[in-house]
Amino acid sequence: MAKDVIHEPFAAINADDFYGKEAYEVLAKYLMECEGKTGAYSMVAYKLRNTMSDFGTVSRGICTADAEGHLQTIVERTAIGHTEDGGAAYTDETGSHPLDMDSLVSMNFFGFTPDFFEYSEKGFVEFLKGPAQTNIKAEFFIPLMVNQSINDGTAKLRVLSSNASWFGVTYKEDKPDVMRKIRELIEKGVYPNNLW
Repeated sequence: MAKDVIHEPFAAINADDFYGKEAYEVLAKYLMECEGKTGAYSMVAYKLRNTMSDFGTVSRGICTADAEGHLQTIVERTAIGHTEDGGAAYTDETGSHPLDMDSLVSMNFFGFTPDFFEYSEKGFVEFLKGPAQTNIKAEFFIPLMVNQSINDGTAKLRVLSSNASWFGVTYKEDKPDVMRKIRELIEKGVYPNNLW
């Protein structure tokens, strides 16, 4: 929808998540270095421990990067929860599998160069011809396009790390904690009391 008005490197986020000031600073610095480039994508990765809920399981994209810090894969893991020993594990049809709490995860905080619009538009047309034809609840996920662009050599994606804590309301029980965290940020002057 924004392809005709965005002509410079840009960020894409989930509108209902709180990513933290530090994460925006890290991505903004990298995007300024990408002016005039194509296929220079990026992502702010979070440590799994900073994205968990105390009230149930979560779905997260577990990331692997190469020695230069470029993304190799994002594997979506569902049903990630706390273990009794304070760790984390995901559950699938084969059972429970441990995860390192310092695993890098994608929270859909991406940076793209404008060529991503053309690339993803082609992918969306294919999506409408395929999964969307048979499944009314099918979703067109940005990470699928990211993986595809990496696999076909269209782009490289730089994994940027941040110690910021992500938070959002996955379960209704999360709401009071999120409200408390936002109040604390307002009191510290990090977050405005009124957004507009």
